[in-house]
Amino acid sequence: MKISEVANWLGAEILTPDTDCEREVFTACGSDMMSDVLAYVKDQALLLTGLNNPQVIRTADRMDMICVVFVRGKRPEQPMLDMASNMGISVLATDKTMFHACGILYGAGLREYRG
Repeated sequence: MKISEVANWLGAEILTPDTDCEREVFTACGSDMMSDVLAYVKDQALLLTGLNNPQVIRTADRMDMICVVFVRGKRPEQPMLDMASNMGISVLATDKTMFHACGILYGAGLREYRG
């Protein structure tokens, strides 16, 4: 699923318009615990989270993730968006809850990573 399609499905705003939103994501993970992301997620994934701190972007970069979606109306500050852009990570924001956002993406065909 393309990142632009993720934005459409979630009614999300793309906060890093200079990143490539036509890239494909193949799996998704929803978590506010970056230790779980480090333990279970692999590349070409999308992270849905309500945790709003720079560690989210650093973790996504470390795990070769290409997109982070902030849920529950969370919006990262500009320094985090700049960091993500520099790392080639697309950042989206939606007002949907994590549960609802995960359900929408699952229904649209995006699956969890099973390593």
